[in-house]
Amino acid sequence: MPRILVRVAALIAVLALLFGVPWWTIIGSPELPAALEVLGTIVFAVAALAVPACMVLGHGPWQRDLAAKIGDLSLGLIWLLFSLSVLGNVLRLILAVSGVDSAAGIVSGVVLVAFVALAAYGMAEARRVPRLKELDVVLPRLGAGLDGLRFAIITDTHFGPLNRMKWSEKVVEVVNELDADVVAHAGDLADGSVAKRQEQVAPLGKVRAKLGKFYITGNHEYFGEAQAWLDHMRDLGWEPLHNRHLPVHQGGDTLVFAGIDDPTGAASGLPGHGPDLPAALDGVAASTPVVLLAHQPKQVKQAAEAGIDLQISGHTHGGQIWPFHLLVRLDQPVLAGLSRHGARTQLYTSRGTGFWGPPLRVFAPSEITLLTLRNGK
Repeated sequence: MPRILVRVAALIAVLALLFGVPWWTIIGSPELPAALEVLGTIVFAVAALAVPACMVLGHGPWQRDLAAKIGDLSLGLIWLLFSLSVLGNVLRLILAVSGVDSAAGIVSGVVLVAFVALAAYGMAEARRVPRLKELDVVLPRLGAGLDGLRFAIITDTHFGPLNRMKWSEKVVEVVNELDADVVAHAGDLADGSVAKRQEQVAPLGKVRAKLGKFYITGNHEYFGEAQAWLDHMRDLGWEPLHNRHLPVHQGGDTLVFAGIDDPTGAASGLPGHGPDLPAALDGVAASTPVVLLAHQPKQVKQAAEAGIDLQISGHTHGGQIWPFHLLVRLDQPVLAGLSRHGARTQLYTSRGTGFWGPPLRVFAPSEITLLTLRNGK
């Protein structure tokens, strides 16, 4: 079977599940008036056709922001409704076995109420200024002169079809209030071209840091203009760590900040793009502690082999919309937080500062992170 037919068949199967299970739970199974059943069926059918069409128009070659907004929101809502419907049908089975009458109607009502509540919560959570998450991280090789270094992290801002200019300004205000020594953006800066998204990104030019501001590419930069975003961030006063490193000095001690490209860059067709850790560490003395910016947590395997002290990643969004975190864990070794890998390497995975696509965050709050680096002595 040609590959295109396999993809079309897979898409149809996914859509049938995503929309079919909620339809059965809310419309098909309960005893509803005929007119309401017909109307509900039409709504589900139209939505099932509209979502893929809007996603293609919004995120494909045409880049229509209105279509992207509709498609993104619809996709997030149907995922949430599908997940609740699956749980609802488990509840229905329990009620039926227990001899409860009208189990289908009860479940339909419970699913709808839970859906409305979680959708409202999720949209509010996605649009709010992220909470500050503070954590001390002990790096035994850190010199005494750098003990207490304040390291602020933002990542996965995903500036896109929804204009979040004011949100961007508020994020910068929070970061600047931290009075950080170093600030890093760990990738997935924006979805779209520099020309379309530069207004939302512009406030990042006002971020202040005493010792350095560093930026790396995420996978989403490679869906658009990765090199253009690297150049633009440099124009805004950030140092792009494109498979390179820069040292920071304080109190007579040195800490190296290195960065590597997202793995997506290797297949992007852009010359010199793709993760190259040996190039990023070229010239770094073996005794010097290293903080590595690498967008995806699974890049920690190579970091651990190289003896990196601390890797900073994003990408997972903490799952973003429950229970999508179960699928994320199939691809990534860590969902969020601080973890240890190998004898020396620690990994901090941020849940992300913004959101991708659906403007919802359900049980996966966004964050601005402040790490205080300690030497433990």
